[in-house]
Amino acid sequence: MGSERMEMRKRQKSVQQESMAGGTVLAPQEPNQNPNQRGNSACCFCWCCCCSCSWNEEREQRNRQASHDVKAEGTADCEDSPPTLEEVRSWAQSFDHLMSCPAGRVAFRLFLRTEFSEENILFWLACEEFTKDTNNTAIEEKARVIYEDYISILSPKEVSLDSHVREVINKNMLEPSSQTFDDAQVQIYTLMQRDSYPRYMNSPAYKNLLNSLSEQAPES
Repeated sequence: MGSERMEMRKRQKSVQQESMAGGTVLAPQEPNQNPNQRGNSACCFCWCCCCSCSWNEEREQRNRQASHDVKAEGTADCEDSPPTLEEVRSWAQSFDHLMSCPAGRVAFRLFLRTEFSEENILFWLACEEFTKDTNNTAIEEKARVIYEDYISILSPKEVSLDSHVREVINKNMLEPSSQTFDDAQVQIYTLMQRDSYPRYMNSPAYKNLLNSLSEQAPES
């Protein structure tokens, strides 16, 4: 990874120098390729870089690893402490009950994945861990990672936030603190509560889990 970053910096410096000299860098074209189309190997070194940039590849690899880590941790929680019938019933009482239960968060995350909105709970979980950090250096680094993974419009896991909250985050990123994403976390929590939570309560996934535990419960 270090050699890739070094190579990327060399290429970036070369592009910048040629650009300053008035030169134009063109990507090699394949035979019969439309000259107006960007080649697969084309790459630019700006914030809106193409998907073939090594920077994007590195971020995608980190995103996949982060998602895997959350999944592994959540699955372990569920296997080590499977939900009881009482807990699953309590999920229907309020969204707070669901989110305060480790097994509930795992079950809800799996449901969100089927709706292609898993990024919402992943962002919320990332913020929960972020607010616990007290080291300024770690806070700045983690804030940058969260921003790139869930706030940036270039991220495939971008969460839906209104313009006001985005402005607040952009200002907070000048001097990141453990409260940088507080408004965004509340907004995403509310979004899940109002939008996804009612559908989960009425989904076959929740009903099947409830029925399964009800059948296993000893008769009173």
